[in-house]
Amino acid sequence: MKGYNTKLTKAGREGLSLRTTFPAAIKNQLGLNEGDELNWELDKINDEWVIIVKPIKNK
Repeated sequence: MKGYNTKLTKAGREGLSLRTTFPAAIKNQLGLNEGDELNWELDKINDEWVIIVKPIKNK
């Protein structure tokens, strides 16, 4: 799958969190919908930071 560029913006006025747009092609590939939950992990592989995003499947 090709890479996508997005821009970070403030998530709120006073918070320290940032947000970005989740590309539609990735959303579709993962079968995500508004309100779905995601688990985010950060790992370092071969001196490169990698973010692993896993959908949380509620039963």
